[in-house]
Amino acid sequence: MVRWVLVACLVFGTGVAWWGFELALPYVAITSILVLIIIFNLGTWWRLRQSWTVTSAEFFVQILLDILGVTFLFYFSGGGSNPFVFYYLVPLSISSATLPWRFTWALALLSVLCYTLLLFYHVPIPDISPVAGAHVHTTADMPEAPLNAHVLGMWFNFIVSAGLITFFVVRMSNALKQQQAQLNEYREENLRDEQVLAVATLAAGTAHELGTPLTTMRLLIKEMAHDYGGNETLEKDIEVLSKQVDLCTHTLKDLVRRAESNQGQHLERRTVGDYCKRIIERWMLLRPQVKARVTIQEQDRELMVAYHSTVEQAITNLLNNAADAAREEVTVDMRWDDRRFTVIIEDDGEGMPASIKEQLGQPFVTTKGRGLGLGIFLSNATIARYGGTMTLVDRESGGTRLTIDLPLKH
Repeated sequence: MVRWVLVACLVFGTGVAWWGFELALPYVAITSILVLIIIFNLGTWWRLRQSWTVTSAEFFVQILLDILGVTFLFYFSGGGSNPFVFYYLVPLSISSATLPWRFTWALALLSVLCYTLLLFYHVPIPDISPVAGAHVHTTADMPEAPLNAHVLGMWFNFIVSAGLITFFVVRMSNALKQQQAQLNEYREENLRDEQVLAVATLAAGTAHELGTPLTTMRLLIKEMAHDYGGNETLEKDIEVLSKQVDLCTHTLKDLVRRAESNQGQHLERRTVGDYCKRIIERWMLLRPQVKARVTIQEQDRELMVAYHSTVEQAITNLLNNAADAAREEVTVDMRWDDRRFTVIIEDDGEGMPASIKEQLGQPFVTTKGRGLGLGIFLSNATIARYGGTMTLVDRESGGTRLTIDLPLKH
């Protein structure tokens, strides 16, 4: 669009110079350059209708050709004395707002170089010369008059303007891009927090509703144990049911206890080694049938850590996912330094389809037929909330490798 505006202005200006002022310009050369610019812009219009990605390098070449095109036009129409020579600032401003700084500075230096050369090498047009008494006979090989203060002032003004535009517009553009990136990150965090809050509200209501049926089930189990006390097979099944109900009741009470402790924001401090051992011991109690190979880093100097209780729950959820996916064994490697705490969880399962892997950060996406699709979503939200990252990749030998990286909160 800018090129079409430029072409329209140049055609109008050339017509005024021909019919209005009857200036002695090299109209054949000027018209040829205009035709080339029109052809190039038609090619650009066709290219933009294609699905190819516009790279910074391609856009740089486009603006570079614009600068060279107007340079040839100025050469045939008075050079640095042409009143429209400040058009160089238009492509430079576009570059400053869109391209990386190294491209913009290259175009700025090129513009200054072209302007400087045009002061000495050009086809002179006495009628537009800024010097007094410019109506003198000149040739294309000789400038119409020595450089005076006006021409040098225009040249210096251009250099200052180009430098200011390049420096400040590039900085403002980068600041706006960073601000936009931060806004996008905040939007994603708010959306994730809203989803977590919705799940938490649902979980709280469900926990409240489960209290009554669990009490009823406990009473029925006691009656069944009393009525079928002589049947060994049923006694074992009833014992298993009783333990499962007790586990559910304990889980609900633990949920309430953690919620109450979280309101006070009390974080329990312990060594990193003890923190890792506690997670593994609790997980092994939940999944005693899982074959696991666990490595916990040993260090002479024990570091203290204070994580929110939901972080431990998130890691446990991810360990359970690996146990569900594994065929034979789960490998867990826990390591840390003064700044980072890393947990690497590997399974030897079938791996994960790419279509599912791309959606695992979203709620209600699962690879298990019996799952709700909330485990990885809540774990990812918790880890991200406390400044960590979670990466899932396929192993060459089969299965997946999940890496949890958290800042070490002393």
